[in-house]
Amino acid sequence: MLAGAPAISFDIPRVGGGTDSVASHRGSIVLMNFWATWCPPCKEEMPALEQLYREERGRGLVVLGIDQGESPSTAGSFARAHGVTFPILVDADQQYASSYVSIGLPTTVIVGRDGHVVRGIDGAQTLDQFRAVVGPLLASK
Repeated sequence: MLAGAPAISFDIPRVGGGTDSVASHRGSIVLMNFWATWCPPCKEEMPALEQLYREERGRGLVVLGIDQGESPSTAGSFARAHGVTFPILVDADQQYASSYVSIGLPTTVIVGRDGHVVRGIDGAQTLDQFRAVVGPLLASK
């Protein structure tokens, strides 16, 4: 799944205002998580993503929750209700997921500090699984 390729980036709306993109976080490890509020496995892994973000953002981890095809109000309401503090982007046209060959939700794509895709993961992950992937990337500079 595109490992080693330059990360594709689009400016899309960010819940709370403005826009955001993968490219704007160059120099950080970016964990993009494609999700939707109607997706049970997405809901199950959201607490793990939030905990990982809180633990590792000081070491250069950026988590971007990229909602697929829903409205900013729907995605924002979900994020607030579930205590999500990492950026939530709304990809109404699902540009990111189609560019990264996402075949289901949730899908996670890890982008290295150099802006290249490190790994793509289909399906829900646990906190330990996320740590195993991003830990070594955060340790190397």
